[in-house]
Amino acid sequence: MPVTSKEVLLFIAMNRFRVSAGREADFERTWRERKSYLGGVPGFAQFALLRDEGSGEYVSHTTWRDRDAFVEWTRSDAFAAGHRQGPVTGLLEGPPQLSTYEAVIAEAPGLASADL
Repeated sequence: MPVTSKEVLLFIAMNRFRVSAGREADFERTWRERKSYLGGVPGFAQFALLRDEGSGEYVSHTTWRDRDAFVEWTRSDAFAAGHRQGPVTGLLEGPPQLSTYEAVIAEAPGLASADL
């Protein structure tokens, strides 16, 4: 049965980090040692920390059921706890840059392509 637009929702939140030259390993270690508070958050689907090949740019990429789930998480105790952990002061060239996206088309294994 084809997937309809009402069956699939998808929202992406990404923070871009410009890591200071030579501090990449420290930045990655900071993330590896953090406790994740995302498990069990309603609407959370996936997290990945992405590294660009050679530019010093990293992206924290979270996938959510929809915008409302993301917004609710930003207001939660889990969000506050996660963001109180190990500072990245001195590791970055500037503050992270947040970008958010709503899917208009989504495809995944076992999921028919869907216009949303």
